[in-house]
Order: sequence, then structure tokens, then C-alpha cells
Amino acid sequence: MVRLIVMTVMLVTTCLTSLVIVVCWHKPPIVALCFLLFFGSIELLYFSASLTKFCEGAWLPILLALFLMIIMFLWHYATIRKYEYDLHNKVSLDWLLALGPSLGIARVPGIGLVFTDLTAGIPANFSRFVTNLPAYHRILVFVCVKSVPVPHVPAAERYLVGRVGPSAHRSYRCIVRYGYRDVHQDVDSFESELVARLADFIQYDWYRSRRSSMSVEDDVSNSNESSSHRLTVIGTTGFSIQPGYESGGESVQQASVSVGFPTVQSVSDVIEMEPTVSERRVRFAIDYEPESDARSEVGVQMQEELEDLYAAQEAGIAFILGHSHVRAKQGSSVLKKLALNYGYNFLRRNCRGPDVALKVPPVSLLEVGMVYIV
Repeated sequence: MVRLIVMTVMLVTTCLTSLVIVVCWHKPPIVALCFLLFFGSIELLYFSASLTKFCEGAWLPILLALFLMIIMFLWHYATIRKYEYDLHNKVSLDWLLALGPSLGIARVPGIGLVFTDLTAGIPANFSRFVTNLPAYHRILVFVCVKSVPVPHVPAAERYLVGRVGPSAHRSYRCIVRYGYRDVHQDVDSFESELVARLADFIQYDWYRSRRSSMSVEDDVSNSNESSSHRLTVIGTTGFSIQPGYESGGESVQQASVSVGFPTVQSVSDVIEMEPTVSERRVRFAIDYEPESDARSEVGVQMQEELEDLYAAQEAGIAFILGHSHVRAKQGSSVLKKLALNYGYNFLRRNCRGPDVALKVPPVSLLEVGMVYIV
């Protein structure tokens, strides 16, 4: 039985290595074919000889592996369908900007962190939240936590921050990137770090607007609306702009994430965005002059926005997460209904929730119930 397991692993490894030769190493297919025929024939010979032990007990690990594979496939399939549902049912920016006292919507003190898998647009669970509770926080941040295919993401490259709408609306988007060996921060340090990065972005954005109005920078628009369509890498030693715009799908970004980050080829590798556009990359080190800025209108507006941010932090931070329930749409096959309505929902109820994974304190948690018809 052990021999059959080992030979199966070796045979699968050989098949996958032949794909690596072509896809990753960019060798001619004939090289991969020769590798597969040479090693695969030897391993297939031993594998066929080990099949005689199948009825003597080797069926058990194969059955267990098949069971685990079905679970992983089911989880992956439902997760992808949920993401597609969010992508096609997100609400527009105009809808968010139209919310106000005229519709009975109030802005309450504090910071609301809306966690979502989307990197552009307003998630559907937030519209459901506002529908059931006609109020949202004075400072609104749409947070997207992404795992990237690199071991570590430097602290100076972890946060991508941008505006959602004009500056007066006090809404932002923040994409937080972690490598697969990075340890997620504790909630207290995450809150303070996020607020600090938002403050850095506010200073940079108003500084950019001031320089643009003085015709020092050529490639950046002067309007706050345009800044809602770009994300900026906010670090501890400066700022690097990520030009782009929001289209009907996800945000379009430039080719490079940042200098000195060669393991990630593009922002599309990191946050699953659409193909890139070619634009110039600029990096700034801010030399902030509080006395001169305070005399200008830009400096006053920046100071007001920073004061609103810190006042909201003092009022408290709420974490808004979606509590999803997946159901198969009408007309689906019996197998799909069993897999989604029972299988996936059973796994979701008995697995670690996103609030535990993100280390959200229960006292600050707001869950929004959401039914996904996929």
C-alpha cells in the first residue's frame, strides 16, 4: 500500500514537472516530452506492478485522497462563484454619492472598515447594510486583503490606498497585500497602521493637487475626482503613485508594483486586475511645510480632512463583514444543488470564519447577511 502511494506521488510529480518545463522554464515542448517519456515510463512500470496491492488495502488512501479533492474542489468552485456574483452585482459610485439626508441616510461618528474581495466598485453587501440600517460611518474605508504569490511583502509596499469619490465624501479604498509567509498583524496594530497610512495618503493627495495647480507635475490631473480612480502605494519612506482608472470591471493599473519588488510582475498578479496601460511611474518624497500650507486653501482642506480622520479614530472603528449563504439558482442540476446548498454551506459553518482569520474583535464586528444565488 505504501509503495502504491509513493509511486502515485512520483508519477504525478513527473507529470507536473513536465508542465513546469514548458510554462515556467520556457523550454521547447520536445524537452518536456522527452523528460515525461523517460521518467514516466519507469514510474508507470512500478506503478502498474503496485496495483496488485489495491484490493489488499491500497484503496483506502486513494478513497481518502478522492474525498479531500472533492472538498477542495467544492470550496474553490463556490468561492469563485461568490466572487463573480460580487463582481456583477456591485453598485455604482453614483449610488454611494447619492446617499444623504434627503434619503434618510445619516453619517455617524467613527470609521467603518468594509471588508470585501473586490478591488474596484462598491460591494453589494454594503448596499444591503445601508438598506437595513440607514446610516454609515463618517469615514468609510473599503478594505481588500489579498494574498500575493511571494514569500514576503515589504512593509513599505503593503498598502495601496485611493479615494472613492471626491475628498468631501471621506471614503477611501485600501488594498492590503500579504505574502504567503507574512504574519497578519494584530487588530490593534492593524487599526493604527491603517489610519497612519490613510493620513499619509491624504497628505500626499493634497500635496499632489497643490503641485498640479502650480503646473509642476504634468501627468496628474488637478481634480479630486480623478484621484478616486488611482491607487497609491503608501509606505514609511515616501509614496509611489499607481496611475490607473476604473472601468466597468476591475481597476486598470500600470505594469510595475514598485521599485525593488521583482518577484511580482504586475499589479494584476497581486490584485487580479485587468490588463495594464502604459503610463509613467513617479515616486515622491514629501517635504511637508505646515506653515506655508496652512495659509493656502489646499492646506486648510487637508488639515480638515486629517482632523476628521483622527476624530473618527477616537470615536471608534467598526469592522463590517459579510455573512454569506450560498444557494444554487433555480434550474440548476441536482448535483449542483447538493454541492452548494448543503455541501458548501456545511463546510462554511464548520470552518474558521473571516472574522477569526482577520482577528476582528467581536465587540467591533458588524455582520451583514447576504444570500448568494449562483
